[in-house]
Formats: sequence, structure tokens, C-alpha cells
Amino acid sequence: MADNGSTDGSVALLGREFPTVTLLRMDRNYGFAGGYDRALERIEADYYILLNSDVETPAGWLEPLLECLDRNPDVAVVSPKLISCLERTKFEYAGASGGFIDFLGYPFCRGRILRTVEEDAGQYDDERDVFWVSGAAFCCRADLFHALGGFDADFFAHMEEIDLCWRMQLAGYRVRVVPESKVYHLGGGTLQTDSPSKVFYNHRNNLAMLFKCATPWQRTVVAVVRPGLDLLAALSYLMQGRADNFRAVFRAWRDFLRWHGTLARKRRAIRAAIRSESKHIYAGSILVRYFLGRQTFGRMM
Repeated sequence: MADNGSTDGSVALLGREFPTVTLLRMDRNYGFAGGYDRALERIEADYYILLNSDVETPAGWLEPLLECLDRNPDVAVVSPKLISCLERTKFEYAGASGGFIDFLGYPFCRGRILRTVEEDAGQYDDERDVFWVSGAAFCCRADLFHALGGFDADFFAHMEEIDLCWRMQLAGYRVRVVPESKVYHLGGGTLQTDSPSKVFYNHRNNLAMLFKCATPWQRTVVAVVRPGLDLLAALSYLMQGRADNFRAVFRAWRDFLRWHGTLARKRRAIRAAIRSESKHIYAGSILVRYFLGRQTFGRMM
């Protein structure tokens, strides 16, 4: 068991009730990204299965994922279809049936575009390559995880799985969703959707990911367009009376700009080792398509 700097007495409980369990105790909270990086260094396995504590797994969910990895040596990571734990006829927001990003870096899923979540009627039950899969239920090759440096620990939380999936594709591997496997995800158990911390991490880490991984042309377009879009997002929060989220967007940009030197070094290392660009970046803008009424994946693509 890895304890990521907890303060709730769980370490004492573990020692008292389960004395035979090996404990990796960290000196502070390293977040989802850094916590997993440190814990997985201690585990020898062919595959790693990362599963959030708010995920319900039906019988037989794991076998299709492992079979996909066994059949396809060029597939780096696989994930099941994620269904909402509360509304079991709907996809789950955080991953649905596999994810993509648009040219400006905005993530979306087969089954979820922005805030529109679709009913699962089997329309996305085909196994296929995608751009990213959710860290809530994430099955990857252990050797490749370490070869690529694992999650970017500087992210702390949010967007780290999309960043790693992108780097896996740049290294010449594929990312795949296997809807034959299905799990139920509650979501929002750590940070609510409208939490200022989530707004901060999502904005900052998305910008950092684009800086590290995007092509020069994509990065140029993002540098021109995203400041204005993020300003509009911040003003939207302010109009909703959410001054905390308004400030979170600006804090995200401040920290992103402060990271410039570190990100430049990471980018040089990533781009120097590139084997192929991702084929799964949507060339347009989901914001434009969404507000033109294309609010489902089937109509978007």
C-alpha cells in the first residue's frame, strides 16, 4: 500500500489491522501523478492497472483489456468503457468510450462533448484506437510507463493521463479503448467539477501538455488563440459569481509561464525522440462545432 502523505489516521489503522501489508509511506502528498510514479517504481509486473477508488468493476471486466495488450504489442495502454455510476444508462464524463483532443487542446470523448453526456445505446461499442483514455481505469505496459518517465509529476493531478497517452503515441505506440470491458465510475470524489483547484489544474496542465507535445504549427495556433478563449472562460466564471474560478484561470496561466524553462527542456527531450505524430487529434475546434449544434460525437466527427 502506498500512502500519499495522508493525515486521516489510515497509516496507524493499517499497521494495527493489517500488519503484514507492505507500506510505502511518502513524506508528503505528491498528487495523483507523483504518487503513482513513486508507488509503481516498487512494483514488478508486465502490466499496470490503475483503478480509482470510486470505480465499480463487474465480473470479467479485466480479461478483454489484458487480451488486447497480449494481441497487440504496439498498443501501450487500454481502457474499458466508462459508464456513470449514478445514471447507469449514460456514459461517464471523465472517459466515456475513449477520448480525443481538438487542435486547440480541448479534450472530448466518444459519448461526451463538453457538458453534453450521451446515453449509452451501444453506438460506441467498437474497439478502436483513440487519443487518450481515462486514468480512472487505465491498463498500460509497465516497461513503457517507466521508459517514458511515467506521469509528469509536475502536473500533480488532472490531465496527466492525456499527457502520457500523447507521449506514448509520439514514441510510436497506440492507445486503445476496449468497450467489451465496462466499468462504472462515480467521478468527482476528490474534486468537484466546478472546484477552483480542478479549474486551475486543468487549465495549467493542458497548456503545459500542449507546450511539450504539440507540433510547431499547432503550438503557434494555440499561442495565438488560447489566451483569448481562456479569458472568455474566466469572464464566464465571473459572470456566474465564481470569482474563485476566475482567479484560478489566471493562476494557471501564471504558473504555466513560470514553467517555461522546465517545459522547454521537456519538449526538447520529447521531440528529439519522436517516432510518429498522433493521428487522432481533431483538426477543427469542438467549441465551434458544439455551438453550431454538433453536440454528440457522432455528429461532431
